Amino acid sequence: MRVLFDTHLLLWAASSPQRLPKAALSILKARDTVPIFSAASILEVVIKNGLGRADFQVDAQRLRQGLLLHGYEELAITGAHALAVRELPALHKDPVDRILLAQAQCESLTLLTVDKELGAYGPPCRLV
Repeated sequence: MRVLFDTHLLLWAASSPQRLPKAALSILKARDTVPIFSAASILEVVIKNGLGRADFQVDAQRLRQGLLLHGYEELAITGAHALAVRELPALHKDPVDRILLAQAQCESLTLLTVDKELGAYGPPCRLV
């Protein structure tokens, strides 16, 4: 299964795996799981770190390098992804979460999230 991690799950997987919900940890450990992170999540970390958000005090470059080193695939943002955002119902206002959802739809990925608003979209989101 090709799985795109939302930003919070990605941060937890990288630095505090004990914070991952059991379902997310189980998916991550499954042999057939291909873990994927989006460039949008790296951008979100850069922006929120720069704003001083306590939950984003991470070096984005080290995060990216560590994810790649541990077998995560990186997903770039394309114009097709950006255009797909306009087709999403306005259930969630966060632009990073919306692009993650659009990427999951366009690339036939499962988007793992702990965000109930994002999970309300249903597949391809999977609330863990």
